[in-house]
Amino acid sequence: MRQKRDDKRTTVEIRHLYKIFGDDPKGALAHVEAGLSKAEILKEHNHVVGLNDINVEVKEGDITVMMGLSGSGKSTLIRHLNRLIEPTAGEVLVDGEDILSYGEEALRRLRREKMSMVFQNFALLPHRTVLENAALAPAVRGVKRADYEGEARKWLDRVGLGGNADQYPSALSGGMQQRVGLARALTSNAPIMLMDEAFSALDPLIRTDMQDLLLELQEELAKTVVFISHDLDEALKLADHLVILKDGYVVQQDEPQAILMNPGDDYIVDFISDINRARVLRVRSVMRPTAQPQPNVAGQVHPEDTLEKVIAISGGETGLRYAVTDDEGRQVGILEMEELVRALVPTGASESGMRARASA
Repeated sequence: MRQKRDDKRTTVEIRHLYKIFGDDPKGALAHVEAGLSKAEILKEHNHVVGLNDINVEVKEGDITVMMGLSGSGKSTLIRHLNRLIEPTAGEVLVDGEDILSYGEEALRRLRREKMSMVFQNFALLPHRTVLENAALAPAVRGVKRADYEGEARKWLDRVGLGGNADQYPSALSGGMQQRVGLARALTSNAPIMLMDEAFSALDPLIRTDMQDLLLELQEELAKTVVFISHDLDEALKLADHLVILKDGYVVQQDEPQAILMNPGDDYIVDFISDINRARVLRVRSVMRPTAQPQPNVAGQVHPEDTLEKVIAISGGETGLRYAVTDDEGRQVGILEMEELVRALVPTGASESGMRARASA
């Protein structure tokens, strides 16, 4: 069974974070706190609200996906985590320390030792080989090549580029270059990985491969990952914790299963209305928790099985029930196929969403 989120240590905590762009951000902040919208701040005060009172806890070993449409603030937010952008107000705590109080040396140490970053545009150095790009972090720290080369080659092998170590980035495809970026983040041995739309520039099939590779590596390494995306399918596939942003504020955050089953408002309802729920929802979200054996079960399923898998097992029979058993074979619930079918019925699009679609 999955470890409960509340049982995990908080690695990064964002508290009441604001970012306002303009000549007088502190002055504009007072109007934001008074309740003016992003549009009103821009129209009346000529300032842009990038982030509006963000509060998020990133748990150790989780993939936290922050997503939203263009202009939602997601890329601005991730750049606050390593202080590439300075906030207007708020706190960013890493392992309990407020990094906004860091001086230059402490900030360099944070970026070199605690955080790695995988960029959308790969950000490889064209005059360095694949191996040298993968080993950039230890090289910058002053580690001798003989001491880091084996580690860099190991991670290049793991991402499928073992035979490309001596090539230059220009000889690689986009997908291969992004694999170098991932190997570089892993070679740094930083416990926190920041990934800013890391796969969005890739072709769909390569993008799927990279998502699968990340999940495979995460199963082994349990890094703390903050992943930025504008793609809901990608977010639902990767996220342990999903944060949905709009106009610089958090609309809803929770485990993806919980958001699908209980959308917080009309915006979320519209956002998730076209999702293939059978492919995303898990048995644990639909089952009735119980350790009591039930008669007439058709078999056993696992709490992490998708509903799509259970439908295939059942052959589409809606009158069946299954015992839900964990990794140790203990019964933790009962799944009625009738309940599964009900869960597949999406929450209807909101009236505003239907009007927008009708006018499109």
